[in-house]
Amino acid sequence: MVKDSKQQLKELTSYLQDRGFVYGPSPEIYGGLAGFFDYGPLGKLVKNKVEGAIRKVFSQETFFEVECPTVMQREVWEASGHLGGFTDPLIKDVKGNVFRADNIIEEFFHANKLSTDGLQLDGATPVELLAIIAKNNIKSPNSGEDFVPEIKEHNLMMKTTIGLDREAYNRPETATTSYLPFLRYVNFFRDKLPFGIFQIGKAYRNEISPRQFMLRMREFTQAEGQLFLFKEQKQNFERYYEIKDMQLPLWTHEAQLGNWDEKFMTPEQAITEGNLKNQAYAWTLTLAYKLFISMGIPKEKMRFRQHNPKELAFYAEDAWDLEINLTTFGWTEMCGVHDRKDYDLTTHSKHSKVDLIAPKQEGGKETPHILEIAFGTDRPTYALLDLFYEFKDKEEGKTTLKLPYNMAPIPVTVLPLTNKLHEHAYALYKELQKEFILLYDKSGSVGKRYLRADSIGVPFCVTYDFDTLEKDQAVTVRDRNTGEQTRVLISELSAKLKELLQ
Repeated sequence: MVKDSKQQLKELTSYLQDRGFVYGPSPEIYGGLAGFFDYGPLGKLVKNKVEGAIRKVFSQETFFEVECPTVMQREVWEASGHLGGFTDPLIKDVKGNVFRADNIIEEFFHANKLSTDGLQLDGATPVELLAIIAKNNIKSPNSGEDFVPEIKEHNLMMKTTIGLDREAYNRPETATTSYLPFLRYVNFFRDKLPFGIFQIGKAYRNEISPRQFMLRMREFTQAEGQLFLFKEQKQNFERYYEIKDMQLPLWTHEAQLGNWDEKFMTPEQAITEGNLKNQAYAWTLTLAYKLFISMGIPKEKMRFRQHNPKELAFYAEDAWDLEINLTTFGWTEMCGVHDRKDYDLTTHSKHSKVDLIAPKQEGGKETPHILEIAFGTDRPTYALLDLFYEFKDKEEGKTTLKLPYNMAPIPVTVLPLTNKLHEHAYALYKELQKEFILLYDKSGSVGKRYLRADSIGVPFCVTYDFDTLEKDQAVTVRDRNTGEQTRVLISELSAKLKELLQ
């Protein structure tokens, strides 16, 4: 029996809560608050792996990590435009339940196995959204009733107070806070552009009605990279030549009038055909692609969708979203790559009365442009759990989480064949613990222990048996994905496991 997306989501949610990946909505003992979740022991380990992969790739590309405050005064958000224009389309049903209009449409189309290709919901006007709802006779998912034919703009900023009366807001993204120390960066990089920084940290959005589990949270972790460069450096970008022949799944805004046809093209082709405007931006797209590949997302599950001119932000030169085809939600935005031109540094210069400019090698000073890779760590964490959860047989309770080996929360479990071997097996476990996060499991038959390890995604089980003790000083290493078992000398075990986990 093929499950629909609601059944799949219910099953996955139950699994993640039962196995210690994600709990909530949190706090559960007080009834829960939509959009807030707890990461359990295994979920936090997966999220750490995701963030570790991000740090590794950014660092390899000479981006430096910074950390900035999560709360800033009103003036910052007035300057950035968030107080006036950071909104979502709010719609109510006749019972008074409140929803985000574009999300309701996406959920309806996915639940009914209809393609949203060509709808272009991002940037759609309230009139256009209402027309889609009416045409498809979309009802409220809560009450089954009609929607009130009116859409209002809902501001997402979370307000707070500093001290007695200083108005401030929790940041809705890390980007703005990353831009403000710009002059300090120029000094650190010794006046040489381009340079890159990135930030991983909490952000907050007062979502209307979070309905998509971990995809739509009110408190979440963002990871955003910012490349600062002068305008003319975009067209002759040295690192472009390293990636110009790389194949990318590019879905141009013209092609979006039809269905996604899995068209791949190289950055060189895309620039020649006018789909990408400059070399630096093409390089930034490939960097975003590498980031998600490093997290273990399969290439065949990804595509870049270009913003059409109507949805393109007024300050943006170009924008593409990296989307992942999830089992539970279909094609879902995971990352935005934006050419922000000089908008951010210019507007903060104007409001702060401080010139955010940098010296040029040929003389003079200029406001640099910013190329941004904007995403979070919660969505790719969910994507991994969604894509690699494998339901087998409900009656027998066989469930496997086939995460990529290097992204598994716990890479190794040590098992004594019987309790008589506990002392020796436990000594091996303690030795391996110096280099790996691992489990020790001595309860039940070996077969049941294999299943327990499979159910939480452990790639390798190491079994200590009587031959280990009495004959060869070797253990059996079982592969989660293939079931193959290999004898490995204890003296070579650590090196072998490191090799397998890569």
